[in-house]
Amino acid sequence: MSEYDRYYNFSAGPAALPLPALEEAARDLVCYPNAGASVLELSHRGKVIDGIIKEAEARLRRILSIPESYHVMFLQGGATTQFSMVPVNFLDANSTAVYLEQGTWSKKAIAEAKRVGNVEVAWSDKDNNFTRVPADNEYEVRPDAKYFHITSNETIHGVEFHRDPKSNGVPLVCDASSDFLGRPIDITKYGLVYAGAQKNIGPAGVTVAIMSDDFYKKLIEDDRRPIMMNYKTHVENHSLYNTCPVFAIYMVGLVLKWLEEEKGGIAGIYKDNLAKAELLYKAIDESDGFYKGHAAVDSRSIMNVTWRTTSDELDKEFAKAAEAQHMLGLKGHRSVGGIRASIYNATSIEAVEALVEFMAKFKKEH
Repeated sequence: MSEYDRYYNFSAGPAALPLPALEEAARDLVCYPNAGASVLELSHRGKVIDGIIKEAEARLRRILSIPESYHVMFLQGGATTQFSMVPVNFLDANSTAVYLEQGTWSKKAIAEAKRVGNVEVAWSDKDNNFTRVPADNEYEVRPDAKYFHITSNETIHGVEFHRDPKSNGVPLVCDASSDFLGRPIDITKYGLVYAGAQKNIGPAGVTVAIMSDDFYKKLIEDDRRPIMMNYKTHVENHSLYNTCPVFAIYMVGLVLKWLEEEKGGIAGIYKDNLAKAELLYKAIDESDGFYKGHAAVDSRSIMNVTWRTTSDELDKEFAKAAEAQHMLGLKGHRSVGGIRASIYNATSIEAVEALVEFMAKFKKEH
């Protein structure tokens, strides 16, 4: 194996990207076709970059069937910035937002919202170390809430919604960073969906936000709000108020091209994702207790599979041995330990098959 051979990448983010997208980017890196310069060098005000951004948005609208009444934004700062940006735009000291506490990232979102206004946690699984998501009848959303915030997939604990949760008519806001475009969603049920690109749709540096015009019109007018933290700034300037993350958006466009033209859109990639997850969970469930999954069966993530061996020491040995076999990123998050395989859209079935084969071998040896 040469120094340029690609390993199997199970990292949680930045994560695996489709090889065709990387290869096209490599060809264009020095000089974008008929542009005389690299994408990294072209002005975000020029026609080439304008065309790249418009094409990326058009592909995204087709893939997700996004109505014209929804705004699409390419923003900086990652999902963590959105944890603050959502309440700064829609919440104040005299209003309340409702959140679900489903894991580490929803906890962080709640903490940021509390800096701005009142937060009601309608349901939490923290006492069970976040092993599942709630059923619709396990929480209530107060009708006067400004919005209802969920995290569709928690990367650290490996739990995921497999439906669009009820919101009692309150605008539904979703951090979809780690399963965006990995499964079907009905975008019309959401006021806002945001996703950091570095999990499933591109490199770090850009966040996609999709907002209904109805929700946009509920934005609180406040001249004290920093201009870059105001959704109005980005909607009115079509994501081009300042120098946008040009190369990251370009890469998102290439990933969307791969998803639409080579994988059959959401339906095709979802079929692949289910097959990968089924294969990996089967290896865990049929290990006679050597491997033990973290998440409840009905809440298992198809993007981030989390499990443990029989001891913390063996978990660490597993990750180290896997890396020696050219499998990257299997160590669990530093806050919880264990083992985690992130099997995002660009992770191949061959990679999962190799991991399952390694798991059987590791079990036999230990």
